[in-house]
Amino acid sequence: MLTRRRLGRILAAAALLLLAILLSLAVGSRQIPPGQVVDALLHGGSSDNAQVVTSMRVPRTVIGIMVGIALAVAGTVMQGITRNPIAEPGILGVSQGASVGVVCAIAFFGVGTLGGYVWFAFVGAGAAAVLVYVIAAGGRGGATPVKLALAGAAMNAFLTSVVSGVVTTDAQTMDSFRFWQVGSLSGRQTDVIDQTWPFLVAGLLLVLSMARGLDALALGEDVARGLGQNVAVLRVLGALGATVLTGVAVAAAGPIAFVGLAVPHMARALVGTAHRWVLPMAALLGPVMMLVSDVIGRIVFPPSEVPVAVMTALIGVPFLVALVRRKAVVAA
Repeated sequence: MLTRRRLGRILAAAALLLLAILLSLAVGSRQIPPGQVVDALLHGGSSDNAQVVTSMRVPRTVIGIMVGIALAVAGTVMQGITRNPIAEPGILGVSQGASVGVVCAIAFFGVGTLGGYVWFAFVGAGAAAVLVYVIAAGGRGGATPVKLALAGAAMNAFLTSVVSGVVTTDAQTMDSFRFWQVGSLSGRQTDVIDQTWPFLVAGLLLVLSMARGLDALALGEDVARGLGQNVAVLRVLGALGATVLTGVAVAAAGPIAFVGLAVPHMARALVGTAHRWVLPMAALLGPVMMLVSDVIGRIVFPPSEVPVAVMTALIGVPFLVALVRRKAVVAA
């Protein structure tokens, strides 16, 4: 009975995602009837509406789906390995590491395209995650959840100051960087998809392979060891998977907050705490939140657009306040 209920909620989330995809393709500064959207997807065409759908909104929607999946799953894993209910992809300094990579690409290597930023963002994200783990692993007890969180907070502060130092002393870098830093799906094309999808698949496969380990870790380190799990390896693999997924999201769309924080809690509220259910549910709800936020951002101040990162923050801040005010919070 419980399994049937969970499957029903998974299917309902899938239906919501299909609706969000249709809205993303149909709604914007140019409203396109759903019938024309479907016709453009199936048959293409040379009309203005068909061109808008196929050349602009399809890449934007696909990237929104990829980013939503990556951030939601990364947040779920990070809350699991740190046993911290407010953990999200930025906790290990990964997002700010990617920002440093992009700043360096602009300031020192003359890179000026979104496609060119991708690899620098990946390198920065990976380097930041490694540094945080090395810092947290030093001393007695190794990389405990508390030490990881503290090391991540310190690394975030340091990398933020590095970014600010570079952009405030170079006006040209600041002009280029601010369009990426705000976090948006606008202007993204298929080259970004081509360069990031293999990393998304790799990160998801890595995370899904350790779902049982995350369940054991949620019971406590001693219990996890008693069940035959290597806690240190679990944490390393979890951090690696979350880093790859966060790198995908930040490289493709810039820093976007609160998706990785809010969605895992929503998923657990719907399907319980078992990660074999939580991870698929998060992978469905993440893109829904991204696409709906993006659609709202397109229509609130037409013909201008509000970046999706602004809309997810507007949604996420009240959620975070409500989470903090709760008497008891269960991480995973």
